Amino acid sequence: MKKSYKIDVDCPVCAGKMESAAKNTAGVKDASVNFMLLKMKVEFDEGADETAVMTAVRENCKKVESDCEVFF
Repeated sequence: MKKSYKIDVDCPVCAGKMESAAKNTAGVKDASVNFMLLKMKVEFDEGADETAVMTAVRENCKKVESDCEVFF
């Protein structure tokens, strides 16, 4: 399953860090961040709990960029 989420991030470098953090989260098959649109697309592993995975994605993103936000 793929879903798109609104994000808040200030610079393209930070967006890249968020993308890497999301890709390295358990339950995420693939992720991409579009800085210009302020969107994150996430493809989940089969059978993954979307809410639990996105909570972990948000936590991981905040570890690399503390003032970012992922809305879900």
